Amino acid sequence: MSVTPAQLLLAIAEHETLEKTCAAVPGLTREAAREMLRAAARQLQQEKLPPPERKAPVAGRTVRVYSDGAARGNPGPAGAGAVLTDAAGNVIARLGRYLGKQTNNVAEYEGLLLGLKHARELGYREVEVRADSQLLIRQLKGEYAVRHAGLKPLHAEALRLLRGFDRYHLQHVPREENALADEMSNRAIDEEMA
Repeated sequence: MSVTPAQLLLAIAEHETLEKTCAAVPGLTREAAREMLRAAARQLQQEKLPPPERKAPVAGRTVRVYSDGAARGNPGPAGAGAVLTDAAGNVIARLGRYLGKQTNNVAEYEGLLLGLKHARELGYREVEVRADSQLLIRQLKGEYAVRHAGLKPLHAEALRLLRGFDRYHLQHVPREENALADEMSNRAIDEEMA
């Protein structure tokens, strides 16, 4: 059975995960679904269309970066996620990246780096970081030492990026307040987002 990209996108919209989508569309494999998503992404990139939720920043305004990371198996298949919002909570960007096999803590840092880099690309000068990883926030505040060798370069890069903003604030939030970033980190794994 031949499935069109439009059918695939509709199934994803209705069923949310690739597993449910493949179950709902007879003959569709997870690999074929991923390839269709990748082809659609390549086509969109070539057309250079901005994502529908992306908005131009207002100079001097603060952006909120919600970041998260997920690893299934710890270490295991991992994804980084970040969602940028304005002060009113309006979504500016949703970001995700597949990391391959990593630990949860590496994925947490990668989610933050993803969000901070995008905030800089959009021209924001002030950032509020919100993450549900107490370890990440306390290490960045200097309350916890960074002992794991694999986290040290990520920690240094995060501090470098944070210090590039005119002002930054770090806040640990409960998991339920970080649901959008959590969704992106898990989508990054499910869809192997580049």
